[in-house]
Amino acid sequence: MPSGGVDPLVLGQRIRHFRRNHGFTLDQLGEAVGRPAPYLSLVENGKREPRIGLINDVAAALGVSAVDLLSPDSPSRRADLEVRLQRAQENPLYAGLDLPHLKPSAKLPDVALEHILALFEEVKGSPGRTLVTREEARIANSELRTEMQDRDNYFGEIESVADAALRAIDYSGSGSLTERDIQNLVGHFGFGLVRAQDVPPAVRSVTDLRNRLIYVPQRDLLSTRGARSVVLQTLGRFALDHADPVTFSEFLRQQVEANYFAGAILVPEPVAVEFLSGAKGERDLAIEDVRDAFYVSYEMAAHRFTNLATRHLGLLVHFIRSDELGTTWKAYENNGAPLPMNSVGAIEGQRLCREWGARQSFHSEDKFAMHYQYTDTDVGTYWCGTHIDADRMSAITVGARFEDAQFFRGRDTDRHAVSRCPDGDCCLRPPVELADKWQGFSWPSVRPNSHLLAAMPIETIPGVDMVEVFEFLQRHEE
Repeated sequence: MPSGGVDPLVLGQRIRHFRRNHGFTLDQLGEAVGRPAPYLSLVENGKREPRIGLINDVAAALGVSAVDLLSPDSPSRRADLEVRLQRAQENPLYAGLDLPHLKPSAKLPDVALEHILALFEEVKGSPGRTLVTREEARIANSELRTEMQDRDNYFGEIESVADAALRAIDYSGSGSLTERDIQNLVGHFGFGLVRAQDVPPAVRSVTDLRNRLIYVPQRDLLSTRGARSVVLQTLGRFALDHADPVTFSEFLRQQVEANYFAGAILVPEPVAVEFLSGAKGERDLAIEDVRDAFYVSYEMAAHRFTNLATRHLGLLVHFIRSDELGTTWKAYENNGAPLPMNSVGAIEGQRLCREWGARQSFHSEDKFAMHYQYTDTDVGTYWCGTHIDADRMSAITVGARFEDAQFFRGRDTDRHAVSRCPDGDCCLRPPVELADKWQGFSWPSVRPNSHLLAAMPIETIPGVDMVEVFEFLQRHEE
């Protein structure tokens, strides 16, 4: 910008205003300041930011001061509307509407601009109809993951809330929580727990705030371990004083925090740190031991390990949940593991190298056994252990740098792979002989995934049909 805080759109509007008042065409102004008319047109449209010397020359040619040109106020009501329209169209929310760019020509009346801007303000302010594009969601996810890296995935404030809740119910301080402990926690936060057959399939639970009841699926619909996690994730919203999310970033953060709270309750920090420190001392760290000792899912155990590994064990780690095709659904790292990402830093939805353990595990002789592997990359060698969740057919991977593998069970594996993704010759490039033979002689019929073309859901809670939820609550209250 030519000066701190100067808006190039407003500056351009003010130059055009004073040029027309002076009776100059763009060509005439160009001759006066020694610049071509097309360049000045770009300046007037806010697409070029002139140096202060050119601003002084333009001011002198038009008989005004530089201060007149640099004023932050639009020179007219019409100019203000045009600037606001341009700013609106640059907003990701507007872009997500997939509308063609609207140029405010002279034929477009002021009243039309006012209607467009007023309608867009309503879209922005609507609490239940916020459109979130996939790219916005990925950016929000990337920003949150960066914060998690900066704090080593450790949220001390949530650990404190969880510890206070456990003290309030006189948790024994050892081993997994009992069913009675879970019931006591629900009661501690002022709720009752109801298991129902007809909980809407798109939700994990439904909370009736009028009657202070939490509904979760019956045990034949949800595993006991899964039910414990769902109840505590729901309580996390109230324990952490979450308000209704206004933006997708807020929604995403609340999901992460509620999940963290559930983990901190089910795998309490003091007990878990003692357990993990002992295993590290014996060089026998294993996620499956955390799973079994605290009666949680493997994924929950893996998440919880990443919460505590750096702060309490001094280990830098990475975590990935992916599918058989290598599509990454969740990921975290603070050890430099070269996870694939797109131009905005998003990892979710990206394809892992086929040489990584997360993908190789699906091709093991016994793919439901633990898969341990070392992988050489351009930034070092990494060890990892991968467990395949049979229910969702997803791979849960936890790994560390080569020098830290000595503390983990499975470090003696003889599986070794080399990955040069995403920059070198690797799995994305077919061998030369295969490419020479089949290039131009093959055509894959892609499985249709129409959802890839859609925007993110536009409900207050993404993906949830609130009519279905309200009908459910009405049935149970009656």
